[in-house]
Amino acid sequence: MPEPLANPVVIRVTNLTRTYRIGSERVEALRGVSLEVCKNEYVAVMGHSGSGKSTLMNLLGCLDKADAGLYHLNGINTTRMNASGLANVRNREIGFVFQSFELLPRVSALKNVELPLIYSKVPFWSRRKLAQQALQRVGLADRMHHKPNQLSGGEKQRVAVARALVGAPSILLADEPTGNLDSKTSESIMQLFEQLYAEGQTIIMVTHEVDIAAHARRIVRMRDGQIYSDLPAEQDPDCLRFKPAELRPEQTEQSS
Repeated sequence: MPEPLANPVVIRVTNLTRTYRIGSERVEALRGVSLEVCKNEYVAVMGHSGSGKSTLMNLLGCLDKADAGLYHLNGINTTRMNASGLANVRNREIGFVFQSFELLPRVSALKNVELPLIYSKVPFWSRRKLAQQALQRVGLADRMHHKPNQLSGGEKQRVAVARALVGAPSILLADEPTGNLDSKTSESIMQLFEQLYAEGQTIIMVTHEVDIAAHARRIVRMRDGQIYSDLPAEQDPDCLRFKPAELRPEQTEQSS
């Protein structure tokens, strides 16, 4: 029998470079980064401050453009797109989850989740239904009419995840998604990500927390604007210590 086809590539970046000027100083944030991510991968990007991970995330999210190199997102070449073209691709293909939630404080969870659909010009009744389904998916069916100040930190992040998912994006980009949460709430958000991954969602998560990264299936480590390590999570020695027991590789007789 022929081998099953691999999942299609959702993200392909080739030799991306990005340089910033801070006063008279020239900072090379990315120096020839190449990376592929396939559909239904769960990737954690790690690195110290200044490693380039946030710059890479901004480029993957079409929030910024590289100085050189190629970026294909779900088969779309974004390299020469203008700001309007990038905004359209971003709204259609990418869902964002931020550390600080980025919710509108004076409207309900439901209206916060509807917001991307308004920009996509989805009719009112359709977007209301889609927003309700997204909130149900993240376990907030009974909180959809609450405003952010009536929600816990974990509930706010679940609203943010629902908003990211409501447009059925190709990829979910999460930037330090547990950075403002306590350890118990962080674990509940990671369990939600596990659920989304099991349902087929592609996830790329930036984090500096090893125990959070350990939930991913692939660890990409950055240093000085370059990728220096790209390993399955079970081969990353730091993350393996935190890997949930059911996801660890079986111990061999020699290692036991």
